[in-house]
Amino acid sequence: MASLATPRSAPRPAPRATTPGARPLSPARSVRHLGPNWYASVMGTAIVANAGAALPVDVPGLRTLCAAVWALSLAMLLVLVSARALHWIHHRDQARAHLMDPAMAPFYGCLSMALLAVGGGAMIVGRDWIGLPAALALDTVLFTLGTAIGLAAAVAVPYLMVVHHRIESASPVWLLPVVAPMVSAALGPLLVPHLPAGQAQQTLLLACYAMFGLSLLATLVMLPLVFGRLVTGGPLPLALTPTLFLVLGPLGQSTTAANKFADAAPGVLPDPYAHGFAAFAVLYGVPVMGFALLWLALAGAMVLRARRRGMGFAMTFWAFTFPVGTCVTGAEGLAQHTGLAAFRWLAVGLYVLLVAAWLVAGVHTVRGLLSGALLAGPGTAPAAPVPATARTR
Repeated sequence: MASLATPRSAPRPAPRATTPGARPLSPARSVRHLGPNWYASVMGTAIVANAGAALPVDVPGLRTLCAAVWALSLAMLLVLVSARALHWIHHRDQARAHLMDPAMAPFYGCLSMALLAVGGGAMIVGRDWIGLPAALALDTVLFTLGTAIGLAAAVAVPYLMVVHHRIESASPVWLLPVVAPMVSAALGPLLVPHLPAGQAQQTLLLACYAMFGLSLLATLVMLPLVFGRLVTGGPLPLALTPTLFLVLGPLGQSTTAANKFADAAPGVLPDPYAHGFAAFAVLYGVPVMGFALLWLALAGAMVLRARRRGMGFAMTFWAFTFPVGTCVTGAEGLAQHTGLAAFRWLAVGLYVLLVAAWLVAGVHTVRGLLSGALLAGPGTAPAAPVPATARTR
């Protein structure tokens, strides 16, 4: 199964062998196997900045560090978009193959979320370095593009799954295209105060609320399939086990969105609706955060099990970052609206986990890029036995 993970036949691909005088790969050839899954690294980097800037604690220098991380995410986005453009220009056959691959196609939702996360970061923390007018312009462009791509992916990928894909079993990556509109819902309210008062502000805020419902209901359709796959089919293959953390994405992001609606509604919507959003933020967010913590414990236990059985690094490790980051922002919102210290410390604890996961994924990704292993094709590494995933009694 192709995915963020390296191929099953080579869970730990070795660097390509070189001979003296051999020509280095051209940029066009080096991106042949660069899939849309790589946008997860941009998402994971941006959320470190966005979540850190809103932590409900005063840490000297933290905001400056977050601004630097946001700048890194912007640079990563520009490089990756350029590389993916080369991929589509020079390797259209491979690009079409990714769309027809049921394990890879859902990652087109990551493109949307990468654009949205970097754009939102411009308004949250990037404005410190580039100024409010530039941040607003950048976020407007990236939010518009990211939302359009996310809505298209939320329709196109399920359509491909029904009509063209031959699917063996449910996977957590199915959530990626349908969670993208939830990211728009959570970050759209940042733009509301900068629109003309009245119809424009109300339209954007309620459009975000509609995308909240779109994504939430789609998640409720798919999540039982994912859990049913685990119960009836046993644990995921070792390299895919980190994708269980993707379930945290819609949970944390929806909690974040509910709190952002409560922040943006006063003065935009009539008082009854504004008060309703304030109550909804807590009445919805607290139980959903509770379930997110339950899933975090379950997914963490499955990852520890996989690690004991030899799980090595794969690009699926980036699943530890953005989903956890959404839980950080969700806990931050609940801390603001409830005033409870418990949510403040929950946000801090989850942020520590997020930073640790980001460092691990980042270091291994840089190492894999320098060695050439992560951009190697399926046939470039020696074969290894497929990790066993059958149940034991």
